[in-house]
Parts: sequence; C-alpha cells; structure tokens
Amino acid sequence: MTKSAKRNGNQNGGNGDAPPMDWEALLTVIAGGKTDLEYGGNRKIFIQGQPADSIFFLLRGKVTLSVTAEGKEAIIATVGPGEFFGEGCLAGQPLRMGTAMAVGDCTLSRVEKSIMRKMIHHEPGLAEVLFGHLLSRTIRYEADLVDQLFNSSEKRLARILLLLSHFGEESSTETVVPGINQENLAQMVGTTRSRVSHFMNKFRKLGFIDYGDENGGLRVHSGLQTVLQQD
Repeated sequence: MTKSAKRNGNQNGGNGDAPPMDWEALLTVIAGGKTDLEYGGNRKIFIQGQPADSIFFLLRGKVTLSVTAEGKEAIIATVGPGEFFGEGCLAGQPLRMGTAMAVGDCTLSRVEKSIMRKMIHHEPGLAEVLFGHLLSRTIRYEADLVDQLFNSSEKRLARILLLLSHFGEESSTETVVPGINQENLAQMVGTTRSRVSHFMNKFRKLGFIDYGDENGGLRVHSGLQTVLQQD
C-alpha cells in the first residue's frame, strides 16, 4: 500500500476510509456521457435544489459539500482526490440536497446518471469499487454523528483538523487543505467562529498547530491527537 493510501485509510485513527482510486483509469470504459471539467477555487459545481442528473468523480483538488436551511449554511463534508459525490441521483434523488464547491483548482469527470446506471449493471468491477467507497463513507458519517453527539467542541475541532490534513499513522506534521478558514471550521464543528478562534489559539500555544508553511497555510502536528484522547 502506498503512503498516500495509508494516510487516507487512517486519517481518522483507522475509521475504515478506502484508499484513493484512480478514477481516470476506471472511467476509460465510459465512451459517452462523460465530460472532463476544470473548476477554479470557490466556484460552485452544483447548487442545492438543482436537478440531480449526474455523478462527479474528483481527480485533483478538494470539494466541500454544504447544506443550507433557514438561512444558515453548514459544511457537511469535504471530498478529496479519488472520491466521488452527487451519487444521490443514482438512488432516485430528483434534486441536489446540497451545494458542491471547489476548494482551489479542481479537475473532475462528470458522468450522466443514465450512463452511470448502465455502467453499474455492465461493469461489475466499477460497481464493486463504488459500493466499497459508499460503505467507507457511511462509516465516516457514523463517526461524524457520534462525534457531534458526544464530544466537546474542542475535540470535534481537533478531529476535523486531523481529517482535513489527512493525518496518518506515519505523520508527524501535515498541512491542512488550502482554502479552509475559521468560518468553514465553525460550520463543520457546529459551533461559533469565536469558539473556533479560542481553540485554535490554544492549539497554537500548545504547539499542536502553526501557520508557518511557505504558503501561509495551517500545519497540524502530532500532538493534536492527544486532544482526542482526553476524557
């Protein structure tokens, strides 16, 4: 297993995430109904309420998935290379339940719903891969729910930072994906921005994080894992 695959599989302390897939190779069997796309940062790929007519495979970059209700927006997930999103259309979902936005430059493949359904029936290997990733995602969402119900805001923030940096067993320092700010973190954690700012300052003073990489990005250090182990 490659180092990147190990990281992805262990980014939540062994939560069962599947390793990144080479979608470019797998999707070569699709002759029609597939479109390769490039998106710049902060550009919306689809919007909540739009027709759910396709599934997207992320080749490069990061994408956030968010939901808006009663005037409030919450980021519910981030998607990285080797993952897919918009799969609700395959289960009869008529409209998008959330909004997908590119975080930095992204390369994707968009496959029409009708074509994807045919491929699932005629290509068992592709169907197996999709099913495996869906199971891994379900496990991750269950862990997210437990985290939200039973852990403090501080622990939830620490876990989110470790997830966003793809922290693995071999890691000592990792960089959080670009484009994620404290407002985004507050939405993910389910708390206020001021609380996130308070905990971020605490983590920085303890040496768990710093803003010292060459691009001004946020770096996460192994000590942050101790926050998850606190009673």
